[in-house]
Amino acid sequence: MIITIDGPAGSGKSTTARRAADALGYVYLDTGAMYRAVALGFLRADASATPESAEAVPADLHLDVRYENDEMHVLLGEDDVSDRIRTEEVGEMASQVSSFRAVREQLVEAQQRIGREQEDLHGGVLLDGRDTGTVVFPDADLKVFMVADVEERARRRKREYAQEGKDVPLDEIQASIEARDRRDRNRDIAPLRRADDAVILDTTDRSVDEQVAFVVDRVKERRESGTWGEGL
Repeated sequence: MIITIDGPAGSGKSTTARRAADALGYVYLDTGAMYRAVALGFLRADASATPESAEAVPADLHLDVRYENDEMHVLLGEDDVSDRIRTEEVGEMASQVSSFRAVREQLVEAQQRIGREQEDLHGGVLLDGRDTGTVVFPDADLKVFMVADVEERARRRKREYAQEGKDVPLDEIQASIEARDRRDRNRDIAPLRRADDAVILDTTDRSVDEQVAFVVDRVKERRESGTWGEGL
């Protein structure tokens, strides 16, 4: 069973996907971590984010994932880079290289392969992003599109910064999120949009527990109706 959760920044996708996967006994495929791993490959190769590098670097990376106690580990060759991809430098490079068609095409192929492998091994996979239900798995068994008011998304991000000891003005955070939304919706390659058959989940006034329950309930409804895999 393949379940995709898409939506804009700060809507709560990753937290909900991880916790819903745990509740269902499935695994969580972190597509963002895979883009970060490619970005680390660029940095290790001392390559700039150019169309030429986008064609050459990813082909030599041998990107894969493995799960230990249902926890995802990202591999470049035999090297577990799960911790090393969480730096600000890697995140900045990831935002640049993810705009290249060659990088996205290779990662979509890898996500499809890994998703199907893990579905066979664990019975189900949840993945989140901005194009997982429209590009990566357009035939997913369940698609959820998460939304939230931009003001609430900014408040959530401010709380995250505070936990990291950073004091960032709320208006600055909101402006950044709005700019990210525009880029995601208007980019030429795999823009952010709701799949026609996706269920909308507005998280503005929902707790994380309520968001997880929403996803789990939709899965159970599909199972009980006996229509799993026939579309929504």
